[in-house]
Amino acid sequence: MKKIKIICLFLSVLTINLVKSQDLKPEYQKFIKTFISNVKNDKKQALAAMISYPFKREYPIPEIKSKEEFVKRYSEIFDATLKNEIIKSDPEKDWSEMGWRGIMLNQGTIWIDTDGRLISINYQSKFEKDLKSNIIAKEKTKLHTSIAKFKAPECILETSKFRIRIDDLGNNNYRYASWPLKKKMTEEPDLVISKGKVILDGNGGNHRFEFKKGQYIYECHISPLRENGTAPAGLTIYQNKKIILSQDAEIVPR
Repeated sequence: MKKIKIICLFLSVLTINLVKSQDLKPEYQKFIKTFISNVKNDKKQALAAMISYPFKREYPIPEIKSKEEFVKRYSEIFDATLKNEIIKSDPEKDWSEMGWRGIMLNQGTIWIDTDGRLISINYQSKFEKDLKSNIIAKEKTKLHTSIAKFKAPECILETSKFRIRIDDLGNNNYRYASWPLKKKMTEEPDLVISKGKVILDGNGGNHRFEFKKGQYIYECHISPLRENGTAPAGLTIYQNKKIILSQDAEIVPR
């Protein structure tokens, strides 16, 4: 997932270079200044009130589900490096309105929507990096031995019939493993496909994984940006380019 975020960020930078961002409106500068002040003074409760929950962290780190949890985990995210970047930022020069995507700091370290809600932090402290490594190591011990080797986990999806696990094996090689919902991931998967690829749908974070097996294509799409009421993910299976199965999916939280 980190690689996908880096690619998305790269595309965002290209967009910034090709299309001039909108000048930050005075009303937006006002709440950006408030955000900067809250970080400078470690006003955890005030910052917690600015967030729309659940607040995502880099997979497989668990999302933050409430204000109380954010306050407890504040120092895990806001280390000296991140705080310094925020505190030294100029609302007029370093923050840019990027249309429907919101307002970003520098090249996308922080994203705040136009209502003043903190929606994304694309930064990982040493604590979170170590936490991610520990979670991955522990997770590998709870999988069937046939799929216990991977570089990093991408996501776990559940449709009405299947549980799907996607892992990054390294070198742009992704693996698809699936089970019926009644089975556990400690059991051998019914289907495993490697040499999958990721395809980015724009630069807002939406993407899909594509896996080929003979005349079949298994496509899993992930949609952080979507219309209200639509599923966050989905599975589509093609046979000779004809859709033979299409199911909405939920992303299994950590």
